[in-house]
Amino acid sequence: MSMLQKMFLAVALTSGIATAASAAATNEPAGIETAKPMSSAEIYQLYNQNSWMWKAGAGYFSAKARRFTAWSRENGSPSFGMGRWFVTESGKLCFNADWHAKTGTATAITCFSHRKKGGLIYQKREPDGQWYVFKSRRTQATDEFAKLRHGDYVRSQLGRIETSVSKTK
Repeated sequence: MSMLQKMFLAVALTSGIATAASAAATNEPAGIETAKPMSSAEIYQLYNQNSWMWKAGAGYFSAKARRFTAWSRENGSPSFGMGRWFVTESGKLCFNADWHAKTGTATAITCFSHRKKGGLIYQKREPDGQWYVFKSRRTQATDEFAKLRHGDYVRSQLGRIETSVSKTK
């Protein structure tokens, strides 16, 4: 697999993460210009030992060695990611994972910036996503924050996805 093919694979595999929230935002939300970056401790508390449930998959942020695992069936194509997650002092959550699919394996680093103002948390996929409300003052069912669940919701599907991907290589 060429380096260009691997790059396209990595982009395709990570493109579905928070797509709905990013697509819904067409302009910057009110208040974002005065919101402050969240601290690394605040971001760690948000994600540590939680699963982020996506439209067609999930990612788990383990406390043990900051391990990141994920699975996806984006566009009906099974894939899985394994790597590490980290937070930065500038308010970013990032995960660096090797993504495996029928077409091969590619490494991708995916990052989300976080800002906070009062009870609001804003999020933006880096580098070129748009800001949106990640968590409302009073959490709404439609908030991306509502898709964070305590515990590992990845493990139960990961083995099946791994088997599915490895059978077709």
